[in-house]
Amino acid sequence: MTTTSPLTVPDRRGVSKAAVPGTPPRRGRFKQGAGRQHHGGPFAYFALAVVGIGSLFPLYWTLVAASRTQDEVLDSPPPFIPGGNLFSNLRTAWEQAQLGKAIWNTFLVSASITAATLFFCTLAGYAFAKMRFRGRGALMTMVIATLTVPPQLSVVPLYMMMSDIGWNGQLESVIFPTLVSAFGVFFMRQYLLEALPYELIEAGRVDGANNLRIVWSIVLPVARPAMMVLGMLTFVQTWNDFFWPYLALGAENPTLQVALGQLSASYVPDQSIVMAGALISTLPLLVVFVIFGKRIVGGIMSGAVKG
Repeated sequence: MTTTSPLTVPDRRGVSKAAVPGTPPRRGRFKQGAGRQHHGGPFAYFALAVVGIGSLFPLYWTLVAASRTQDEVLDSPPPFIPGGNLFSNLRTAWEQAQLGKAIWNTFLVSASITAATLFFCTLAGYAFAKMRFRGRGALMTMVIATLTVPPQLSVVPLYMMMSDIGWNGQLESVIFPTLVSAFGVFFMRQYLLEALPYELIEAGRVDGANNLRIVWSIVLPVARPAMMVLGMLTFVQTWNDFFWPYLALGAENPTLQVALGQLSASYVPDQSIVMAGALISTLPLLVVFVIFGKRIVGGIMSGAVKG
């Protein structure tokens, strides 16, 4: 005589209940609550609202100040509703600081530095992460050590070098010294160290691919999420850079931040015009975030979560 084991039916909580009376229930394969979407309580939504309002308030105040006159901005208490002088202030700031040329120079500098940083830092990060060569650890230590050196210490020798080359006042003096960043090399090295398995590289070599083909067909697709994040950080940092472009470039060939500095260089600067120029400089970054924001967040999450 053969006996059959009792059937079990899992309930919604993942606990298997016995179909035959008298048989103890058996735990399911999944933990209780697995796969559920957690919802925040009222405190979480309140905290998110406070952080969101605090983050958007500087941008809103820039819009308000750019749409008012100088006297209205300096009133106590200041106005918190946009006025009717926005377009006139934008036009005045555009003409006084020559923002058209400044925006083009800034875009050219930021795009060139971002593209070069992604290319060179990805190659260097791959070499430090997956290639074996003598002195790799010492070289990586030297790269990380450069992060501890304040950039102000290199301003004088860098300025003298650009003067000897004849690049003073030229965009090349801003582009070429920052084509590679130590942070970018370290960032890409850490990402590829975890995200790129040796098996993929060995499979490419078995198929007869050389190093350049491996980089193009294997390394770049794997490193794309990290490259999106590094590219965005580099572009924003270069777009907002003021110190070195202010020293290397003149008023005839400025970047955007240098041109905005000219708006506040007078004895009594018009704050509404200054805020209008700041609003113009912020709009391109907002457009970039709107277009590439989802990919950037996806790149950050793919680098933070291990599969």
